[in-house]
Amino acid sequence: MILAAGLGTRLRPLTNTVPKPLLPVLGTPLIVWNLLLLKRHGFRDVVINLHHLAPMIEQSLGNGSQFGLRIIYSHEPMILGTGGGIKQAEPYFSGEPVLVVNGDTLFELDLEALCAFHRTSQAAATLVLREDPDAARWGLVEVGADHRIVAITGKGIAGAVPTMPRMFAGIHILNPRLLREVPKGVASSIIDPYVAAIARGESVLGYEIKGYWSDIGTPERYAQAEQDARAGLIRLDDRRPTAAGQ
Repeated sequence: MILAAGLGTRLRPLTNTVPKPLLPVLGTPLIVWNLLLLKRHGFRDVVINLHHLAPMIEQSLGNGSQFGLRIIYSHEPMILGTGGGIKQAEPYFSGEPVLVVNGDTLFELDLEALCAFHRTSQAAATLVLREDPDAARWGLVEVGADHRIVAITGKGIAGAVPTMPRMFAGIHILNPRLLREVPKGVASSIIDPYVAAIARGESVLGYEIKGYWSDIGTPERYAQAEQDARAGLIRLDDRRPTAAGQ
């Protein structure tokens, strides 16, 4: 699932007329970078939640066939946040673990390895984390032994001793059963059921990203992502299917 319903307020005036997922990086919409990455790693079905300028996104992406994918749109009459947005899309899930990606994140990650890690661990959820000196500003995630997350923004297992402070990279895999405690039609954060699971002693794990990552949330970071792509720090060609893999 790609979260793409946001208003993109920090990128105004650009997002007054163009939804953030369609802002181009090297001439290709941001969301297409992520669709190609999903396709390259074996995904076939993608749910995209929509609100702000939704028709523009649907018109641009269509049913996904141009990318070799099947796109299903989950419409939100009002912004529901990460928790409410994923809950709204629940009818489109198969019951298997769901990979969720923030629509304003440009990154390079082996998604097959991530899914294999989650599947082998049988965790309730796996959050992709990264080392960042400003982790506390983004939302501190505290990791203990064996990749287990013990607290998120200070909430979790009381008295646990973290070993690695990290930040959440906006990429995660969740067991759909965690959505049982998320209210439908109400704005909420997906972090809430993760914190509740941690407090219950369930396994919520961290998986570190080492490759390129950028949150394209401000004009400055958007410009930096464009510059990084021009410098080859992240390459669109690496995401395009090979002739044998088409």
